[in-house]
Amino acid sequence: MDAWKSVGAFIGTHMAFISPACVVLGVLFPDQLSVMKPLVIPCFAFMTFQSALSNTFGNVALVLRRPAPMLASLAVASVGMPVLACALGTLLFGADPNLVCGIVLEYCVPVAVVAAMWTNMQGGDPALSLATILVSTVAAPFSIPLTLHVLLGQAVEVDAARMMGEMLVSVALPALAGTAANDLTRGRAGRELSPAIAPAAKIALVLVVLTNSTGVAPYVRSLTPMLVAVTAFIGVFAASGYAWGFVVARLLRRPREQVVSMTYLCGMRNISAGAVLAGEYFPGEVMFPVVIGTLFQQVLAACAGSLLSRLDAPGKGEGTGRSPSGGDGSGEPDRRRG
Repeated sequence: MDAWKSVGAFIGTHMAFISPACVVLGVLFPDQLSVMKPLVIPCFAFMTFQSALSNTFGNVALVLRRPAPMLASLAVASVGMPVLACALGTLLFGADPNLVCGIVLEYCVPVAVVAAMWTNMQGGDPALSLATILVSTVAAPFSIPLTLHVLLGQAVEVDAARMMGEMLVSVALPALAGTAANDLTRGRAGRELSPAIAPAAKIALVLVVLTNSTGVAPYVRSLTPMLVAVTAFIGVFAASGYAWGFVVARLLRRPREQVVSMTYLCGMRNISAGAVLAGEYFPGEVMFPVVIGTLFQQVLAACAGSLLSRLDAPGKGEGTGRSPSGGDGSGEPDRRRG
């Protein structure tokens, strides 16, 4: 079992290098790796279930008592970023609606479940992170088709009913099932089952990235100046998400733990979900802006952690996710508001 867990630990700590490597392999060997496409949705459902095993409905209730940080994170991640991505994408790449669609899709998918891992490592607020991820994930079957329809209108054809159905099966229901399993077992699922299957979930993530990367092979092999520009745009815009989360948290005068969580919640996207949707419902060119984001996400997450540590090192506390003042885990200090 220790060897099995070490496999998962190795993948988790090296995702900044593994993700780009998977994209390269997918581009180099598309015919060989594309045979795994039927496994993508089951793998993604399994990954979502495993990640939700560490959550509880109590986390959601705890955060809903003081919902401002969660609502602000969702507003930035699910409204502000997609709208800005659509506006800038149309301005810069409006001649190719498929590329604009891919850019918008990249930023209307749910918050990445791996954001919880990064916030925990940086001493963030675990309740806020897990609750926001759950709400974002469960809302995705409805929010993604609505966002694409409102922002892109008739520019692309979206089978909203089919997309909602498959997102319910592959994202929302596994998230709810994992959370319910943890609650029903009084936390045993999170303590025992989740670590046992975590390596398999990380392997599934690698398989999903490998398989989805095959869809962009024709475009990467024949890069045009516009595709290079899209790659640069995705890198810069992805970095801005972390900045927006940090700035909004500071403007709201949130404690340090919630600043960390909001930074990652606004910056990290469930790219695997976006790639699955792009491969299922859109032309291959739409997948390019989505999958190319895997080149940046883990690297940017590591950079964000380094910057947060430098900016707030004196107030980092023990890194347990609780307020240094003895907060209840919701990130709101128990002391009287000043």
